[in-house]
Amino acid sequence: MLCLLFLTLDLSVKFYLVGWEEFWRCKWLMGYMLVILLSAVDWTVAMNNICEEHNLHLRRILRPFFLLQNSSLMKKTLKCIKMTLPQIASVVLLLILHLALFTIFGMLLFARGEDSEVNAEWESYFRDLPQSLTSLLVLLTTTNNPDVMIPAYSTNRLYSLFFILYSGFGTYFLMHLLTAVIYNQFRGYLLLSIKASILRRRMGIRAAFELLSTEVQPPHHSEAKTETARVKTIVKVMKRVKMSSYYRQAIIKRALRSYSGLMERDAFQALFEELDKDRLHERPAVPLYSSRFLSALQRFSSSKTFSVLTNTVALANVVCIFTMLVIDSHKTPAQRERHYTELINCFFVACYVSELAVKLVAAGWRRFLSFWINIFDSCLTLLLLALQVYVFALMWLPSSSWSSSQKGLLSLWETARLMNMLVVFRFLRVILNIKLMALVASTVLDLVKNLRAFAGILVVVYYVFAVLGVWLFKGAITAPANISSNINTTKMKCGSYEQLGYWSNNFDDFASALVLLYNIMVLNNWQVYLQAYSKSTSEWSKIYFICWWLTSSVMWVNLLVALILENFIYKWDRRSSSCVSDSEGTDLDTPVQRMFREHIQEPSEEEVVTKLNENPHLHLTL
Repeated sequence: MLCLLFLTLDLSVKFYLVGWEEFWRCKWLMGYMLVILLSAVDWTVAMNNICEEHNLHLRRILRPFFLLQNSSLMKKTLKCIKMTLPQIASVVLLLILHLALFTIFGMLLFARGEDSEVNAEWESYFRDLPQSLTSLLVLLTTTNNPDVMIPAYSTNRLYSLFFILYSGFGTYFLMHLLTAVIYNQFRGYLLLSIKASILRRRMGIRAAFELLSTEVQPPHHSEAKTETARVKTIVKVMKRVKMSSYYRQAIIKRALRSYSGLMERDAFQALFEELDKDRLHERPAVPLYSSRFLSALQRFSSSKTFSVLTNTVALANVVCIFTMLVIDSHKTPAQRERHYTELINCFFVACYVSELAVKLVAAGWRRFLSFWINIFDSCLTLLLLALQVYVFALMWLPSSSWSSSQKGLLSLWETARLMNMLVVFRFLRVILNIKLMALVASTVLDLVKNLRAFAGILVVVYYVFAVLGVWLFKGAITAPANISSNINTTKMKCGSYEQLGYWSNNFDDFASALVLLYNIMVLNNWQVYLQAYSKSTSEWSKIYFICWWLTSSVMWVNLLVALILENFIYKWDRRSSSCVSDSEGTDLDTPVQRMFREHIQEPSEEEVVTKLNENPHLHLTL
């Protein structure tokens, strides 16, 4: 009730701000109002039933709309996806035709015969049309390969040509062609979306100049009058604009370079080119020490020798852990009871603490903390130090007898395992010292930072399918009371839901539905769920799982691949041609929209003026 009241208030404010006519033109606001009304009705019905527990709540499946409606970037991304779908219809139809033709060929090749010994393929995979379609659809994902081929292949090796031709053309040609089409079409629509954003920015800049220039008379000594704006006025307005302080200061600094105190239209527009530049994060300066020892320590910490030395120590620690794992893999914790293990850990922890102290003194704490890798390293090193102190405290207790099962908050064996995991995790910092690996890592980080809209839509899709799955299949498969004693897996069909013990993968609640959907998206053994739920409910249940496969594995994963490719290619090109080096003094921050900026043509003056004149909310004389 509180959430619905808050959303109703939000809708009322938007209605007041945009006005009646604009409100009825906006489909998203109309949908917002409709979803709130339906949610309120569903909530009222639930309250009248005294909140009795039942499976079907309409408002549950409507909730993701609120997330979409309040994010302009998600709406833009959703529009790109919607416009991409019709363009890939030709490849999807070709894929369906490929599946249908080979289904017919398969049913003709593996028809039921008189001899029951050669009917194994028919019985297992081609008994009827739904089973044949399902078998070949799953083969497109290679999940049931070579199981689907083995019965026929055991009878005659020439049957393998049917399955090789089907999967070779479908999996390796059509599915990859579908990836290429999705990449090309989605990239095109994303370019159009970014082009529209650039046009709106140019319109805003031009309109702002027209408003600011009205305060200044053009110079009388010029025969051709030129529109100009005062730099003082521009600076005064920029200080009140809501935007990133970094770009605001860059624009003001560039504006103040005008010595005449006046700025023409082209110069005013050039001010906002700062918004298209990569953001440089400047680091605090290195402290200056008068001591020779500290100065030498600074030079040593910034040298390549120090970097190689610290990485060698980290590598040696990982090698020691790996060696001990190999030696002690078959031993019990009591048999692993050795003093040298803790001595080795103590030595490396001391090295890590010394490295941390050298870096902190040499760089100064402000500059040291300006690097996220130093914060990452410091947290892990301090945690390792705390665990080492805990181990010593546990060993030196009066009641301690140096046993790996010695209990405290953690046993000695558990503490050692935790320390080893942290050491291996800390070793990931070596990636930054390998240029190609650092490029890949930065690509991943940029995707995490910039693809929030795609992640949001993926959350929405997961949520909707999970709710639908709970509605449709809750309680469809019931696990036995005592799985270990009541089930004899040898009597069950190999590879079935029951034989594999997939009882915890179900739609009995929302959380387990999310895990099951993820397992299907990965595609490993997804035909097991297809067969189990079609057997427990009906053959029509396969439509739900196929729709999820198309949405997640075919559509969404291909979109993610497309954006990873674009991001990586953009960074690779910048790495090859950029004059800005990744020095320790600066750091680049590049939004995902800028990856496509160089492929977009600047809007013309006529296009900007035409759009401004068509705007009903502006009355400018251009």
